Amino acid sequence: MTPTAHNTRGRRIGLLGGSFDPAHLGHVHITLEALKRFDLDAVWWLVSPGNPLKTRGPAPMERRMVRARDVMQHPSVHIGDSEAQLGTRYTAETLRALRHKFPAARFTWLMGADNLAQFHLWKDWDEIINTVPIGVLARPGDRIEGRTAPAAQIYRHALLKGRQERLLSMADAPAWAFVNVPMRDISSTVLRASGDWPT
Repeated sequence: MTPTAHNTRGRRIGLLGGSFDPAHLGHVHITLEALKRFDLDAVWWLVSPGNPLKTRGPAPMERRMVRARDVMQHPSVHIGDSEAQLGTRYTAETLRALRHKFPAARFTWLMGADNLAQFHLWKDWDEIINTVPIGVLARPGDRIEGRTAPAAQIYRHALLKGRQERLLSMADAPAWAFVNVPMRDISSTVLRASGDWPT
């Protein structure tokens, strides 16, 4: 289903951004965990044109979109290229545009603990955390780095603890939850290096 202002009204939607270069079962796993842990109605994959913090460009957008749709097939997950469609480059800009386009949706930003560790380097990061709740999904090796990140320390008062994580999607920002998720030992970097995803 194509998202519209009408069919997103009141829905709790998680946003998972990234280059998905390539999408893999690890992305699928954290998406399904996010749906359950944060009580979301849907998750949108925002396949980005490129990551401003990375010097190397990703594979062509169409190829990444096809792979993402092959890997992630679930009725509650929408695969899209919102940044390319909206003409935005940074997460804060994308969130502004999405909130304008879908004013009655309740968005939650989703990220891995590795992203939380560098979140304070993102453009307008404090605007992001004060605009939408944030759900952080941590792989076993990333837990300490994520919890001690500058953003985590500055906003520790807004952390939902224990079983409160299910309240995240209805919480007012700033609010964030940190959940430990047993991860599949797979990454886009490893797939590219192995030759399974030639660049």
